Amino acid sequence: MLFHEFTSDAELKRAIRSKAIVLGGNKQLKIYGTLHCASGKRMKRANRVFFASVHEAIESGFRPCGHCR
Repeated sequence: MLFHEFTSDAELKRAIRSKAIVLGGNKQLKIYGTLHCASGKRMKRANRVFFASVHEAIESGFRPCGHCR
């Protein structure tokens, strides 16, 4: 799990381009979804986390987003 608030924008862009992260989540709501989901784009930077896989998100206690699943 990668926390957005502790990651620079350049580092985040590199990770997305290299497919090191493929999902985003809300650490308060414990929800994860695709990086293109409209719900995920609206969340605060302090609440946003990133995952490399669905398995990693589920192991961290997150559930799928209702919009993008």
